[in-house]
Amino acid sequence: MGQLVLNKSNIVKVEKVSKSFSNKKQEIPVLKDISLEISRGEIISILGESGCGKSTLLNIIGGFEKADEGKILLEDKIVKEPTRKCIMLFQNYGLFPWRSALKNIELGLEGLNLNVKDRRDRAVHYLELVGLGDKGDLFPHEVSGGMQQRIAIARALALQPEMILMDEPFAALDTFNRYYLQDELLRIQSQEKTTIALVTHDIDEAIYLSDRVFIMHANPGKIHKEIKIQLSKPRDRTHSDFQYYRKLIFEEFRFNRTATPIEFNI
Repeated sequence: MGQLVLNKSNIVKVEKVSKSFSNKKQEIPVLKDISLEISRGEIISILGESGCGKSTLLNIIGGFEKADEGKILLEDKIVKEPTRKCIMLFQNYGLFPWRSALKNIELGLEGLNLNVKDRRDRAVHYLELVGLGDKGDLFPHEVSGGMQQRIAIARALALQPEMILMDEPFAALDTFNRYYLQDELLRIQSQEKTTIALVTHDIDEAIYLSDRVFIMHANPGKIHKEIKIQLSKPRDRTHSDFQYYRKLIFEEFRFNRTATPIEFNI
């Protein structure tokens, strides 16, 4: 298995984070004592079955929800609210149907200190980066779901964030589009050196994309194990080394009896 060298400077630190939600006057613990660190320029996946709190954890990292206990540090500053340094991408793309692809990308730049030309040039650059340079005048309903997600990625990248959070970003796509966008994400991340944290329940996706995988178990959500994926990229899903990690991760769930094969894309 090839060796992987990461930039060791940490961009995110999650320190002893716990979170509960109220339900019929009862406090239901969702996360308990979560701690992890994310290095600058790496891709990490948070992997677990539905209901383990992985999306809640991602929202807390992004400042969209507050932890009951513990704290999040982004570049050594406590996260209290969402910032342009850390952008969230969702399954539903979040594009405005009345704006063209280019105008959707420009939307995120309108609050920055950029003149009209610079804003347009940056939007064009990132549209070209995701391979849609000739689709700038098209509206969301005129392009495929895969293209919509590429536009959403371009919009996030145009803000030049330190980090992108992705919550099941490819789950709504068919297998071929999902594989294609996974390759595109790796290509773009290699160029931009953006740090990415990905929530998924797809074991293969986690192995294919990630430098490290954090396995979560539920009731309440905890980090059960961290696995370093020491394979060079791009990865071959059919290779024995890939299958080694696939089996290793699947066995973690099977032996703990917190999930069954049907609950995962395996």
